[in-house]
Amino acid sequence: MNIVKITPDIAVSEQISPVDLADVAAAGYRVVINNRPDGEAPGQPSSAEFAAAAEQHGLTYIYYPVTGMNFPGPDLEQLAGAFDSAEGPVLAFCRSGTRSINLWLATRSAEELPEALQRARSRGYDLSMVGQR
Repeated sequence: MNIVKITPDIAVSEQISPVDLADVAAAGYRVVINNRPDGEAPGQPSSAEFAAAAEQHGLTYIYYPVTGMNFPGPDLEQLAGAFDSAEGPVLAFCRSGTRSINLWLATRSAEELPEALQRARSRGYDLSMVGQR
C-alpha cells in the first residue's frame, strides 16, 4: 500500500485491497473513496467487498467510479463534499492514484486550485485529466 499524503486531511493511493482497510483505519483515515470501476481489471476487488471491509473497520466508504471517458463523473458536488468530509481524513484510491488526485483537484474552488495544483505536481502525478473539466 502506497499512500501519498496531499494535505493533512487528503491522501491518494494506488489500488488497495479490502484487507488493507484495517491499516487505513489504524492510520487515522475515516473516509475511503474508491474511484475505480468494478471489473476494470481481472482479479480486482469489488466495491461490495470494500464496502463490507470498510463497515467492519468503522470507515465511511464512497464508491465514485470514473474513467478517462466519463471524468469527472456524475456528481462532482457530492464528491467535493466527500473530499471535504467533517468525519476526518480521506483516502481516495484508483489503479495508480492519478484519477483520485485529478478528481480532488476538480473539486477545488478557483481560490484553492493554484495551491492544490502545486501540491499535486510536487508529488509527480499526471494532472492532465483535470484539464478536461
